[in-house]
Amino acid sequence: MSGPTLLGRRSECETLDQLLTSARKGQGRVLVLRGEAGIGKSALLDYTAAQATNSTVVRVLGVESEQELAYAGLHQLCAPYLDRYEQLPVPQRDALGTAFGLSAGEQPNLFLIGLAVLTLLADVAEEKPLVCLVDDAQWLDRMSALILAFVARRLVAERIVLVFATRDTAGDLADLPELVVPGLGDVDARTLLDSVVKGPVDSRVRDRIVAETHGNPLALLELPKALEICTRAAVPPMLSRAATRRCGFFSSTMRDNMPNRTGRPGW
Repeated sequence: MSGPTLLGRRSECETLDQLLTSARKGQGRVLVLRGEAGIGKSALLDYTAAQATNSTVVRVLGVESEQELAYAGLHQLCAPYLDRYEQLPVPQRDALGTAFGLSAGEQPNLFLIGLAVLTLLADVAEEKPLVCLVDDAQWLDRMSALILAFVARRLVAERIVLVFATRDTAGDLADLPELVVPGLGDVDARTLLDSVVKGPVDSRVRDRIVAETHGNPLALLELPKALEICTRAAVPPMLSRAATRRCGFFSSTMRDNMPNRTGRPGW
């Protein structure tokens, strides 16, 4: 799923290409990629970074253990450009400096922090387009999510692309333009599965895996590792519960994290 071409993601890649083209023309763009775990959001961010030629790319990763640390995610975004910090208007500089612990002061005004981040990123984008990629946005601390959403709504005439990848269907990013990332179609799912399975697999087993994973790329890549039986040429079309336990058909980790037929976690 890595590299310049992604299997079964032509439409999504075209949308991301359009964002980059708009930014090069001086039109800021934002997009929220939504989808379940393992659906390929990170791969699409990788694609965007690879296509962002002659652009500055900065990446932010939401960290679950840092959710309670105010401005932790925002600091990831701004840290490479804090050498420009002194050039900000004084009120914005003081607010951002206090938020990041660069200066002492009272609790900073969120509006001024948002303006400071927008001004800072716009200054960077003056040199060449700036592409900001935020992965696992569902784990951003609340202050960072608020500020980044504030900035995203004000990307009008800036050469900036801001792309979020998240599992959440609500939250601070809910009102931003979004693209729901679905599972792969059956043909592409079978192609991906065949690329990682070593040895022949009975067609009925292949169809069973594709159906159970709902085209989730990570599941298609990882599930064969739990299939001791996958190297055999023929198996019964429906595995019994006992046979499933013997061959380790589903690991407990995948059972907890993969969607079932209702779309909810768990089998």
